[in-house]
Amino acid sequence: MKSALLLLDLQNEMVDPKGKVGAHGLAKIVEDRGVLRNAKRCLEAARAAQMAVVHVRLGFRPDYSDCLSVAARIGGLKSNRAAIVGEFGTEFHPDVAPLDSELVITKQCVNPFFNTGLMTWLMQNGIKQLYLGGVATHLVVESTARFADDAGFAPVVIEDICAAPNPALHDHFITMIAPAVGSVGSTDAFVAAVSKG
Repeated sequence: MKSALLLLDLQNEMVDPKGKVGAHGLAKIVEDRGVLRNAKRCLEAARAAQMAVVHVRLGFRPDYSDCLSVAARIGGLKSNRAAIVGEFGTEFHPDVAPLDSELVITKQCVNPFFNTGLMTWLMQNGIKQLYLGGVATHLVVESTARFADDAGFAPVVIEDICAAPNPALHDHFITMIAPAVGSVGSTDAFVAAVSKG
């Protein structure tokens, strides 16, 4: 089964202490969980195995006219001027920065399949299995895994490249939701699997 690695929202806004979301505790959780270190290992293994890699980020126009959601959390993003394309927050963390040859998807919502070319690209490339992880677990990771399952892909959540602001949100998805829509793995398991070819 042809596979791809999807790294979700590992952008400065979320994972850097100077990021407008990361500054409120998420960056520390990311650091404590070794998310970037593990994601870098996964990325290097995927590249060595010539596996397709997709980098997903949240990014808006400066006036947020492309933001459709009216959820309460969006007010916080707007008031902080967060996740504006072309600024520090929408750049990927240097540890997991994309190569020019790797697909970058910029989304304006939680689900990276919505209003983007991701689904078409995966289908055109014959990809059926999606290894994925990122931040936050209960938002982009959960949304991606659920939609991937609905669309006929086999999602594998790499647990130790995921983090949420509240550990209970992370644990609930990993233990209760992910096994129902796909499977759960680890960086070590991913590296071992792709190294075997």
